[in-house]
Parts: sequence; structure tokens; C-alpha cells
Amino acid sequence: METYPKTAALMKRGTDFLGCETAILCGAMSWVSERNLVAAISNAGGFGVIACGAMTPELLDKEIAATKALTSKPFGVNLITMHPALFDLIAVCRKHGVTHVVLAGGIPPKGSVEAIKADESGIKVICFAPTLALAKKLLRSGADALVIEGMEAGGHIGPVSTSVLAQEILPALAEEHLIFVAGGIGRGEAIASYLEMGAAGVQLGTRFACATESIAHPDFKKAFFRASAREAVASVQVDPRLPVIPVRALKNKGTEEFTAKQREVAALLDAGEVDMLEAQLQIEHFWAGALRRAVIDGDVENGSVMAGQSVGMVTKEEPAADIIAELMAQCEAALDR
Repeated sequence: METYPKTAALMKRGTDFLGCETAILCGAMSWVSERNLVAAISNAGGFGVIACGAMTPELLDKEIAATKALTSKPFGVNLITMHPALFDLIAVCRKHGVTHVVLAGGIPPKGSVEAIKADESGIKVICFAPTLALAKKLLRSGADALVIEGMEAGGHIGPVSTSVLAQEILPALAEEHLIFVAGGIGRGEAIASYLEMGAAGVQLGTRFACATESIAHPDFKKAFFRASAREAVASVQVDPRLPVIPVRALKNKGTEEFTAKQREVAALLDAGEVDMLEAQLQIEHFWAGALRRAVIDGDVENGSVMAGQSVGMVTKEEPAADIIAELMAQCEAALDR
């Protein structure tokens, strides 16, 4: 078995925290990061993460059980902070003894971190931090580790690039805290650079979306293989009063439909027919439906083909284990130079 001593040494804090062999997390991609891909990544030594997305507690319960049937290795569950049943979803994670919960999509609501950690559950909480100030606040509030994700990523994104976030946050926090870097990472050389800056590990989504074990439709995968970095574009915010988090996806008719959806929701907001939370939930449900059309049904024209700018480095279908091995080999070679 291939070993990567320099990479392993720099990843040790990350692997000790995650309980796996390789501090490479799989980003939680709705409809893609389900039992098959999550188990494959964890079985290959990485850290798979179930994307709960819009799942009900009952669906999440079945998904965790099904994943545990496919792997005995640790894996995490990603929960969206604005989910109306967030606390019920947390209870499901606790019931199954999930080791790590990732809170995404906004600042964790009051009591959510405490609910995860209640009764000394031992569950580790990972949060997303788009700024240094928020990173410090989340750590004070009980987050055990952070993911800093740049705008190059696929799906929901912030406004700052990965390289700038890393330069702002790693020197300030990485010595005493566990920070994972995400967004636009497609090769091991990039992983090496972030590890040398103090990161405990990295998170990749786009590179794993077309893994052999991914249940994504063949046409969804073909869209990735054809695409270049510049075709993965961020959505436009139509109305400044409607705080819509931009989403990066391959440009198609679905991108235009989202613009129309924003206008529709903004009109409901103006008419007082929905409040801001309901407006945001309607937007989230739009994305969940549009993403399902692309991932499951293969409608890559009208669905949402969420992809990061590293999509140009995804050229073929290959097992998750091969992707991880290639990234680790590239990282080790870079550290050897």
C-alpha cells in the first residue's frame, strides 16, 4: 500500500479529529452525497459527508442507517441551518451516534450547537466561516473545527476567493484551531500549499461528483466532462432586498429560470404574502428541485448542474479511491520538491 509520510504528517491533526486515514472531506452535495458515495469515500480513507439538504427527519434516519450498512468507517452529516426541522434532524444524528455534524448555509441558530453536544454526546461540530471575524465567533460558540470555502466552489458560495480566505484566516487561527480549506481544489499540489499554510485538511466536492460510486445521472457526469472552469458561473441576485446566497453551476436554461424565480419570490415578499424566512426557504426548495432534475433525471438543460470552477479538471469517471490516491500522490510529490 502506498504511503505518503509528509502529507500524513501535515494532515495528522485533521485525521485524528475526523478519525480517518486521509484529511480529505467530501463536500456535501445534495442528491449526490448520499449513502453510496459517502461510504465509498470513507472506505477509501477519506471522510464522506451525507448531504441532508431538504430531507425530512425520517428520510435522514433511513439514509444514515443505509450508509452505516455500507461502511464501518466514520462519516459526517451536513445539516442546513435554516431547515425548519433542524432540531429534529440533530436528534436523528444523535440517535445514530453520528461522529461529526456539519452546519452549513448560515450562522447556526441559537441552541443548535448545544443540542448537538448535549449530554456529552461526543459529536464534533464543524461550521463554515466566510470571514475571520465570524470564524472567531463560531469557535467561541462551540464549533470544534471550521471549513473556509472560497467562491470557486460549486453550489452556495461566498464572495471571497479561497486563496484570499486562506491567507486571512490560516495565519490567525490554524495554529490553535482545526481549519479545513475548500473551494476550487482539483489537484494535490493545491492541497500541499494549504497544508503548508497550516490547514488541517481540505474539502472537495466537484472532483467527487463524477466518481464511479456517484449515483448522478450519466448525462450530469458528461456535462462535467465537457465543461471548462469559465462555464461554472455564479447566479445573479435580482433584488437586493432578497438576500439570496449565490450558487455556482454550469450555465444553462435553469440558470435563467432561477432569475425568474427570484422575481416571483420578491413580488410575494412585496405583497406581504411571505416573510423573509419563507422567501429564503422557497429559494432553497427551488434549488433542491432544480438540482434533482439535473442529478437524478439527467435534465442538464433545465436542471441545476452545480459545479465548482475545478470542473475543468474532472475529465473521466473513476472510483473514489483512485481520486483520493491521485490527490495524495500529487500532494506528496509537491511536498518532496
